Amino acid sequence: MLRTDLPEIVTESLPGPKAAGVIARREQAVPAAIGCSYPVVIERGEGAMIEDVDGNKFLDWVGGVGVLNIGYSHPEIVAAVKAQADRYFHGMINIVTHEGYVALAEKLAQIAPVKGEKRKVFFANSGAEADENAVKVAKAYTKRPNIIVFSGAFHGRTFLTMTMTSKKAYAEGMGPLAGGVFRAQFPYYYRKPEGMPEEKLLDHYMTSLTDVFEECAAPDTIAAIVVEPLQGEGGFIPAPIEWMRAVRKLCDAHGILLVADEVQSGFCRTGRMFASEYWKEAGVQPDIIATAKSIAAGVPLSAIIAGAEIMDVLAAGTVGGTYCGNPLACAAALKTIEIMEREHLAERSCEIGKKVMARYTQMQERYPVIGDVRGLGGMVGIEFVKDRKTKEPAAELTAAIIQKCARMGLLVEGAGTYHNVIRFLAPLVMTDGQLEAGLDIFEKAVTQAMAG
Repeated sequence: MLRTDLPEIVTESLPGPKAAGVIARREQAVPAAIGCSYPVVIERGEGAMIEDVDGNKFLDWVGGVGVLNIGYSHPEIVAAVKAQADRYFHGMINIVTHEGYVALAEKLAQIAPVKGEKRKVFFANSGAEADENAVKVAKAYTKRPNIIVFSGAFHGRTFLTMTMTSKKAYAEGMGPLAGGVFRAQFPYYYRKPEGMPEEKLLDHYMTSLTDVFEECAAPDTIAAIVVEPLQGEGGFIPAPIEWMRAVRKLCDAHGILLVADEVQSGFCRTGRMFASEYWKEAGVQPDIIATAKSIAAGVPLSAIIAGAEIMDVLAAGTVGGTYCGNPLACAAALKTIEIMEREHLAERSCEIGKKVMARYTQMQERYPVIGDVRGLGGMVGIEFVKDRKTKEPAAELTAAIIQKCARMGLLVEGAGTYHNVIRFLAPLVMTDGQLEAGLDIFEKAVTQAMAG
């Protein structure tokens, strides 16, 4: 049964013959700009496993880049989508009300750790749309034109969100970007200024933020500060809790809304339903949460969650869209959350994360190319360097490790400003046997890549 199988490569080379044929067709029909890092053409997926068209079996630690926290083809979610499809595929919420949209909004309003006793929710289709809508909400509420984002941030590829995104390779050739987006330094403690003592770091990174008020835009023009609780594309860097307390205090002092971009970190990935629950435990809550990815187990859906006081200022017609909150997606999301709560996947994320962190830390002691290991729950990053003292990024080594993993049946993905981090985003339904098999493959790939 694929759901419990281990990785196995049965073809002499990758891609296999059938996969090679489909990939060749792809090259003729699909823009190369989309990119594809792996020699895999999926035939079916179950749990954390993929079988390709040639019969090769891969353990997937990418999970659609955080979309498949609950794994491939969960039978209860398949049944929920089929049942909804038997009734109707589509019901545009601007035209008719469908109960799935309302029920999902009620559930998210109940469980999301945003400020306010009463919350309201609306839906979009992607993470980028959620982030863009969160900014629209913040601007509508504050009547202010500007926002602050951070180094290392990834928020999407729409016109506004590729401006918000730090890495401008995602905006190459796209012309002038959106105005009113200003950037401060994210607290990447591993790459702190050389010689700076730990006790000075908070002041250093807060000064970078307040410098925006002096150099770019006055605080009374800032609608929102947008933060990833754990940066994804930037290198799996958790936002330090002491920094979040300081950011929340700054927002409160100037009437700025705090937006948590939980597109990748939500839905049990970090050991909580939302990563910003860690903030709440420390006395900090965001005003708005934007989330997506694992919300609906792979059916396109995203959500924007905020207090009713904030949401109720929106002018009619300024949010919504044709497919936003599609009935099939809402059915999938409701069942996904039910399963996550029933099967305690947040706790399972912590269990997996502890095992991964322990193994990575052991590897760090053995292999000098590993500079840092970090994360929250089952969202873990491992950073590779050429030299631990200089911390020079080892981007080529990282790319080699990724490819060697794939050749042995393990799919992992890179991240980081310097292309030298490998992220762990495995489905949380992965078996213990699959986890151990994957860790063995990963360590073997590291040793092979080090040997050249």
